Amino acid sequence: MKAYVGPDGKPRLFRPELNMRRLERSAGRFVLPPFDGDELLKMIKRFVQIDSRWIPNREGHSLYLRPTIVGTRTALSYMTSESAMLYVIATPAGLYFPQGLRPISLLAVKDTVRAWPGGTGDQKFGGNYAPGLLPQKIAAENGYDSVLWLFGDDNTVTEAGIMNFFVIVKRENDDDLDMITPPLNGTILPGVTRASCLALASNPSFQESNSLRLHTHELEFTMADLAEWSEQGRLLEALSVGTAAIIASVDRIGFDGKDITLPSYKAGMGPVGCALREKIVAIQEGREEWEGWSVVCD
Repeated sequence: MKAYVGPDGKPRLFRPELNMRRLERSAGRFVLPPFDGDELLKMIKRFVQIDSRWIPNREGHSLYLRPTIVGTRTALSYMTSESAMLYVIATPAGLYFPQGLRPISLLAVKDTVRAWPGGTGDQKFGGNYAPGLLPQKIAAENGYDSVLWLFGDDNTVTEAGIMNFFVIVKRENDDDLDMITPPLNGTILPGVTRASCLALASNPSFQESNSLRLHTHELEFTMADLAEWSEQGRLLEALSVGTAAIIASVDRIGFDGKDITLPSYKAGMGPVGCALREKIVAIQEGREEWEGWSVVCD
């Protein structure tokens, strides 16, 4: 998660209770000793308050916080650990993608998978990330910024790099828009930014203030669906969302030697992506209040 400085000069966190619940669930999945996430959050807030000078006071910048728990059993054996070290890594952070709001490109991969049903894809676990480094390297060598993870013989879309993935599709019978993301089926990480995007997009006041008519869906879709929506001119936006990048727009998706090209926008991001990003950043930086999402560290 990240800490920001608000216009009042006070440091704040974005929906930190969701991070604590996920950390508790992930520790439980690996049979690490239980802990009280609310007590940990009290200490994190106090730490951020004391060291708030390390929070960059620039738009899009923050103090990146990584709560971490590691088993410390004093033996080499295939057993659970009765002891653990719980600590927080902190570092000032700038934009995740150095190009800023310039769209990113994705290479869809089907010969490797990010997560398997019944595995740990829905947990915040370090072991989920290292296997993705080689596909990421291959994508970069082929001129793409990141990877679009597929699963199964039908090439079901799951996540994008280390982020959740959304598409915006124009409806066939009216001018409304469908905002679709893969469901939390055990292989998808329940991202805080993902949950926030779904909550905002389904809120009538958010839609009205941005002149949008959105319908949110957590549904499986495939590369064939993406290709069909693109050919019909209905695939309007694709978004990678996560704590690090917040929201990044996607302009092309490579698959089987061909590119699915998305519409280009003068702002570098479509209207839905722009509206979501602007709202989330405003809440994170304390410029807007929204259902207690921005938590002041005092």
